[in-house]
Amino acid sequence: MDSLTQIALGASVAAACVRPEQRRKAALLGAALGTLPDLDVFLDYGGPVENFTMHRGFSHSLVVLAAVGTLIWFALRSFWLPAREAPRRWFAAILLALLTHPLLDAHTAYGTQLFWPSGSTPISWATIFIIDPLYTLPLLAGMTAVLIRPASRTAGRWLMVGLLWSMLYLGWSWLAQTMVAANARQSLNAQGVADARLFVTPAPLTTLLWRVVARTEGGYYEGLDSVAAGDGPIEFTFYPSDDRILAAALPHAPAAQRLHWFADGFIGVSVQDETLILSDLRMGEHPDYVFRHAVARYGNPHWHGIEPERLPSAIPIRQLKLIWQRIWDESPGR
Repeated sequence: MDSLTQIALGASVAAACVRPEQRRKAALLGAALGTLPDLDVFLDYGGPVENFTMHRGFSHSLVVLAAVGTLIWFALRSFWLPAREAPRRWFAAILLALLTHPLLDAHTAYGTQLFWPSGSTPISWATIFIIDPLYTLPLLAGMTAVLIRPASRTAGRWLMVGLLWSMLYLGWSWLAQTMVAANARQSLNAQGVADARLFVTPAPLTTLLWRVVARTEGGYYEGLDSVAAGDGPIEFTFYPSDDRILAAALPHAPAAQRLHWFADGFIGVSVQDETLILSDLRMGEHPDYVFRHAVARYGNPHWHGIEPERLPSAIPIRQLKLIWQRIWDESPGR
């Protein structure tokens, strides 16, 4: 999620754990800890593919953050009076501020390596967009109330309302995603596509409109579904993607292997001037995917890995303007 949301969430959960008179201190500490995992964006891992796939890696590991939180708690308890007076409350505040960050990130489409260093596929539940005002604003209101009048009952109510809303909103996002996935399966079956893997993710800024990617061996289908406009079948568009080319290049291109792992196979394959380009199908929309990398070049007798290059991408402003209209209109026109 965006930094403002993580600040508000970290501040809110930390403030909720401590005594009313200590809420402001907890909110400030929670806000700092809520942003801590994302400091990995300032690390250079050696290349565009490494930077892309190692973000939300060790710094988002539940094991690592639990250890870091415990060390911070031990340090504060040794010299800071509030942590000495209520050690259990502050231990909970510190851990929750840290651990809620990667757990919320895992609800977005970008992969989060919750179980680093296990090497398991990054978690991408994809139930909420990286920026969603309906999720963030109630948390922000609660955090602001606590910072202004930390010990007041009004601040406590705003704090609880923000946290309760955040949980209910995430619950709604799971329900909406489930409904869209069921509609997608039914719609694909009606088109004779029964063996596709689905990736269902919300459109920007909302959980009312969803994008569905159905991956098959010969390519992938894309479609939009609104949970507000009705429950009609999804109209999918098919885009070819030659997995045979990818299979031939994988043994010779470590960057391609890394991208395929990171996206859990939701990769689009294209060739331009004998250069293999891989697109992460989870973020963006055909043909404007957010993450596109050139990873290999063809030369006798096979593909050869090259120095990976991230290609420029852009999300059309027109797409953002049509989101509101598309939420209330099931027609596939864009």
